[in-house]
Amino acid sequence: MPPKFTAAIQAFKADKIPVFERGEEEYERSVATPNLLYRFARPDFVLQPETEKHVVAIIQQARRLKLQLTIKCGGHSYAGHSTAFEGTLINDREDGYVINGGRCPFVGVGGFILGGGLGPFSRSIGMGSDTVQEISIVTADGELVTVKDTDDRQSPKGRLFWALCGAGGGNFGVVVEMKLAVKQLLAPGGVIVAGRYQWFAGKDEPDLFEQDDFMSTMHDFYTTDWPERMTIDSTWICDLRLPSGNGVRFLTYFDGDKEDFDATIDKYIKHTTLVTQLKRRSLPEKTTRFLHETLVAQWSEETVKAFPTNKSYSIYSSFVFSNDRSTIESVTELIRKKAAAFRKAFPGERVEFLATFIHAGGKMTMYHMYLTLEWEDKWMERDMRAFLRDAKEDLRPLSLNGMAAFRMYWGDNQDELRRIKKKWDKDNFFQSDQGVRLPGSKDGGKGDKDQGDNGKGDKGKGDKGKDKGKDEGKDTLDQGDDEDLTDSLAGKQWEVYETKDIVADLQELADLGF
Repeated sequence: MPPKFTAAIQAFKADKIPVFERGEEEYERSVATPNLLYRFARPDFVLQPETEKHVVAIIQQARRLKLQLTIKCGGHSYAGHSTAFEGTLINDREDGYVINGGRCPFVGVGGFILGGGLGPFSRSIGMGSDTVQEISIVTADGELVTVKDTDDRQSPKGRLFWALCGAGGGNFGVVVEMKLAVKQLLAPGGVIVAGRYQWFAGKDEPDLFEQDDFMSTMHDFYTTDWPERMTIDSTWICDLRLPSGNGVRFLTYFDGDKEDFDATIDKYIKHTTLVTQLKRRSLPEKTTRFLHETLVAQWSEETVKAFPTNKSYSIYSSFVFSNDRSTIESVTELIRKKAAAFRKAFPGERVEFLATFIHAGGKMTMYHMYLTLEWEDKWMERDMRAFLRDAKEDLRPLSLNGMAAFRMYWGDNQDELRRIKKKWDKDNFFQSDQGVRLPGSKDGGKGDKDQGDNGKGDKGKGDKGKDKGKDEGKDTLDQGDDEDLTDSLAGKQWEVYETKDIVADLQELADLGF
């Protein structure tokens, strides 16, 4: 270990900051990841601050010793990025009231709020960043600063607060505390409706994607002007590990009672089977139970994938589509063709192709869509990257402004964000792959990759940042998913990988089938 790391560990321990080193159980838990693309990513040590003073001390020592910090919250990032030291779970027993949080149960509060935050009820109560009232952040100078929604918008603190409400994490400092407004739902008696239904073809029926009325049903579904109280996410599933063929998973959230929910489904969906099943599979329940149990169950597959015991590889690309009929018909037809091509190209392989439509809508008549490819054998990486590259090239022209979803967040406010970056982090101490850059820095390369956000559409500007929805020019630099990047992440990590227990490492490889 380099002397500066040894000195840093001693200094942090002297400040009574928990330090986890390689070989220790807590270290292994801290760096565990379900995505094997990052299996060799092992920092020299891990810090777990317990107080604001700890965070201040860490930043001060890191600057003094010229250490590079990576900030981690829930660890939800698809691309191995992180956003804050600690995630927070708020569990209140007041039915009918919610803290605006993400759909996916393992999304960290830091990444969710700092990225804007699309939640299950954002269509009716706004995005996560719309509910922020106060943020405490340790800046690059090691100063603890508190900014509020009441600060003058043109003041340094007011500008920082504005930037923190959606520009993403890892840009201006380490957030140690947030104060959020509690939102009251419209549902009477604190009872909402939520459900989950997976639509696959019957035993003697053609594959779902090939049925005559399937595409017309989905076209109507996506172009419907749904009431803001209704949110329905959907995922097109092409999993070659399943014998059931292609299908669609629907997740329903309704800020109202069951009678109104059923009436809404009857009004806007004409497919008899889909109407029946969505109503049967959606149940009324108290909001506290929904947050405690149902939300986790709805995203059960994603939750399991997030466990470190899930040894698989995954890459993805993001898009934002308007819901006009022409766009929706083109997008869904491409997804159907890609699913057929995926099955033809990889028969017998343990691979999966998903297209997830996150129902944004409300004041934003659009869908965030994520393409995800997952596989279990490392030798499939080149083929998976090539497939995603081709799919992205076909779909990107249909995305708003021809851009990836994450490029939509800043829009024509990029220059202002850069000026705020210069004010609060003039030395660019905090860096991330999709981070805000200093004025005069060139775009491209590491900072413009499309491989990561807080996932499942949980990122984007809220109403406070609604003027950030435009961008200059098209998206020319995207995620690094070309074939040339095959094994590049693991290869770079391997250059600095060390082990203190070779026997344990060999056993882990054996468990993986090597």
